Amino acid sequence: MSDTDQTPQDTTDGEAEPARPVPLRVGLVGYGVAGSFFHAPLIDAEPELSLEAVVTSDPDRQADVAKKYPDARATEDVDALLAQADELDLVVLASPNKTHVPLAERVLRAGLPVVVDKPLAATSAEALALAGLARERGLLLSTFHNRRWDSDFRTLDKLLADGELGEVHRFESRYERWRPKLKGGWRESGDPAEIGGLLYDLGSHVVDQALTLFGPVRTVYAEADVRRENAAADDDTFLALTHESGVRSHLWVSATAAQLGPRFRVLGSRAAYVKYGLDPQEAVLREGKRPVPGAPWGSEPPSAWGSLGELGETRPVPSLDGDYPAYYRAIAAAVREGGEPPVTAEQAAATLRVLEAARLSATEDRVVPLD
Repeated sequence: MSDTDQTPQDTTDGEAEPARPVPLRVGLVGYGVAGSFFHAPLIDAEPELSLEAVVTSDPDRQADVAKKYPDARATEDVDALLAQADELDLVVLASPNKTHVPLAERVLRAGLPVVVDKPLAATSAEALALAGLARERGLLLSTFHNRRWDSDFRTLDKLLADGELGEVHRFESRYERWRPKLKGGWRESGDPAEIGGLLYDLGSHVVDQALTLFGPVRTVYAEADVRRENAAADDDTFLALTHESGVRSHLWVSATAAQLGPRFRVLGSRAAYVKYGLDPQEAVLREGKRPVPGAPWGSEPPSAWGSLGELGETRPVPSLDGDYPAYYRAIAAAVREGGEPPVTAEQAAATLRVLEAARLSATEDRVVPLD
């Protein structure tokens, strides 16, 4: 679609306001947890985007699409979606992990920009190959690492930028849950082809956050355990990263934490920052609430704020609002203007490189260097 396709806006005195661009037309592939709770509502809430089609073969999910997004058509397969590629400006892949690479390749070869839910691929090599294809075709390729827009992460990022902690020595990050019973499905499959398990699921979030804050990694050590009865994929995993900057990141992801540790504990030469509890955006999205432009979103009550300081002398730090809508706002701008997306494929590949090293470390019980 041309950037010149615009809709004129009339004012009450008869004079026309500057024309607004017609929203970019989006096709969404997959309407499971990621598609229905995250991508569809965030796309629908962005004025610069229009949800035009959703690929799902499940009749119940098709009915849910019709109810919540009456202007979007439900399509049973990707073939039908790409047969009408000229009616779309962007495709979002929220399909199972093992389909990310082949579907992204098809979308790019069809001439469309693509957003892929994390993880972008099973390996960093696959991710970089996709990045090369996108560059070759002059198309946007981005990964939905939405946790960069968590309330607590944004707050910590500002504290670091303001020098409130001094020189950071250790970054502790926990993404823990208490799910002693298996839920079933491909995410808990032990088949490597499914790219399941917590290392690649929640681990994608905590590693991406660590790299965003503290830069490239020199060495990786990991422990990946299977704790729950009849489980086949890792459900209790720990990573220790040594960054080139000297910061050490200790990262936990678990489905077996009967009591949760702090989401963040960051130790610096001047002070420490400790924060409990997850960003509120996922919970309210699962409740069916939607971001509305100009209305409060992603706000935490004072009872959920983290604390900053030293032993015996700490103060609460007001949390910045979470802002998942910022991701798709930036995607729309990048598609229109041809700039960099908010998360690049190369950044996603760097995260995957750490995850690959972590899997090797856990398997061979050793520290793995990254050249």
